[in-house]
Amino acid sequence: MGEAGVEAGDTGHLDVLVIGAGLSGVGAGHYLQTECPWASYAIFEARDAIGGTWDLFRYPGIRSDSDMHTLGYSFRPWDGEKSIADGDSILQYIKDTAAASGVDRHIRFNHRVTAANWSSEESRWRVTAERTDTGEVLHLTVGFLFSCSGYYRYDHGYQPEFAGVADFGGTLVHPQAWPENLDVTGKRVVVIGSGATAVTLVPALARSAAHVTMLQRSPSYIASLPEKSPAAKVFRALLPAKKAGTATKWFHALMTQGFYRVCRRYPKQMRRLLTQGVKRQLPPGFDVDTHFTPKYNPWDERFCAVPNGDLFAAIRDGSASIVTDHIERFTERGVRVQSGAELDADVIVTATGLQLLFLGGIDVSVDGVKVNPADHLTYKGMMLEGVPNLAIAIGYTNASWTLKCDLTCDYVCRLLNHMHEHGLRRCAARNHDSTLVEGTMLGLTSGYIQRSAHLLPKQGASYPWKVHQSYLRDYRALKMTPVDDGFMEFGSGPATLGADELTLAAT
Repeated sequence: MGEAGVEAGDTGHLDVLVIGAGLSGVGAGHYLQTECPWASYAIFEARDAIGGTWDLFRYPGIRSDSDMHTLGYSFRPWDGEKSIADGDSILQYIKDTAAASGVDRHIRFNHRVTAANWSSEESRWRVTAERTDTGEVLHLTVGFLFSCSGYYRYDHGYQPEFAGVADFGGTLVHPQAWPENLDVTGKRVVVIGSGATAVTLVPALARSAAHVTMLQRSPSYIASLPEKSPAAKVFRALLPAKKAGTATKWFHALMTQGFYRVCRRYPKQMRRLLTQGVKRQLPPGFDVDTHFTPKYNPWDERFCAVPNGDLFAAIRDGSASIVTDHIERFTERGVRVQSGAELDADVIVTATGLQLLFLGGIDVSVDGVKVNPADHLTYKGMMLEGVPNLAIAIGYTNASWTLKCDLTCDYVCRLLNHMHEHGLRRCAARNHDSTLVEGTMLGLTSGYIQRSAHLLPKQGASYPWKVHQSYLRDYRALKMTPVDDGFMEFGSGPATLGADELTLAAT
C-alpha cells in the first residue's frame, strides 16, 4: 500500500478502487479523502449517473423506507424537513454530498468492473473493466477493492413467469424499468406485490388513476410513521445543527433497533399490537385478518412503513383496494385469480421484487482460483474470510442501509491506515473452525433473499463471523476494537494462498 497513485482518469495503479457511485460509494469516497489522504482512489460506476438506486428507480412515489436521519450520512446529517423523503430529494442529497467534498471528481462513469484477480506474488489485485459506452477494455492494478455496488441486479428485477402474460392487452411494467411517459390518469391499475415498492406505488398511483388494486399473494407487516420526525424538531430547537443531526440519528437508530428487538423477543404480543394499529386506520369491518395479518412473525421479513398512513388513507377513500389471492393467469382484460374473480386493468405493475447479484457480478479470483462468495464466511459482515484486501458495504435489513455502511467505511479506513503505517500490503480474515457455519448473512426469509441464498456468503455462530443486524454491536465491533484482533492476518510481501484456504471445510 502507499504506492504513488494515478489520476482518476488514467489506467494504472490505484491504492483503492471503490465499485459503485451510489449512497455507499459516495460515502466511501468521503471517508477515503478525509481519513486516508495518502491513498489514491477512484470510483468506478457502470452507469452514466451518480446515485445508484436513487437514480435508477423512477417509479411514482419512490421514497425512503426508513428515516433519512439514519439513512443520511453521519458526516453530513440530513437537514431536510421530511424524515421519510422522496427519491428526488435523496438523489440530490447524494449529489450535493459528492460535490461538496470533491468526491464527484473521482467518479469514472460508464466503467464496469468485470473481473478481479488477486496476485499473491504481487500483493495486489489485477482488475479488468469495460467502458459501457464504448466497449473499450481497461486493465489496472489495485491495492484494495471496496465493493459498494449493493446486492441486487441493476439491469432488471425479479419477474415471475405468469401464465397468459402475452394475452394481456394493456401495459405491463416492472417498477425497476418504469417508462417516463406512462400516464395512469383515469386508468385501472393492478399492482402485484405486497412489499415496500407496492405499498409506495399504490397511494401514489391512486391520486390520478381511476382505481388501484394491490394484488398480493400474502400480506406484509405495514405500519404508519410520521412523515416528519418530532424528535428532529426538538433537537434542532435545542442544539446546534451538527449536534442536532447526530442526536437525531442516534435517537432514530436506537428506536429502530429497540423496535426490532422487541418484535423478535415478543412476536405474539407485537403481532397483536401491529394488527390493532392497522385496524384503527381502516374502515369498520375491514378484513384485516386476511389482508394485513401475515402468517410469519414480525421481522422474519422486512417491515414496510407508510408515511402518515397514506396507503390506509387511499383504502379509506376508495381510490385503492386490496385483493389477497393467487394469480391463476393473465387475461386480455387483466388478471384472473384462483377464487375465480377477474381484476380488470389497463396497467399492471409487477412489484415482484429484486434479483440479487452479489459483488455486482464481478468474476473474483485469488491466484486464478475462482471465489464463490457462498463458500465463505463473512467477517464482521463486511469482508470474506480468506479473501485478501476486499471489503463489501452491505447495509442493514432491519434498519437504514447507511448506518452499517458508515461503520464499514470507517473500519476500512482504519484498516488501510494500519497497513500504511506498518508497511503492510495485504490483509485477510482467517477462520479455522469449520463448525461455525450457521446460515446466510442477510438472515431474512423474504422471497428475494431465499431465491438467491445459494449465492450469498455464510455467517457463523459467534464473533466476528456472526451478522447481528445490530448497530450497537457493530459500532463496538467496527469502531472500538483494534483491526489487529487475532482474526485479521497481515503480510508485507508475497504469500501464496492454497485453494483449501479459499473454501469452507464441509460441516
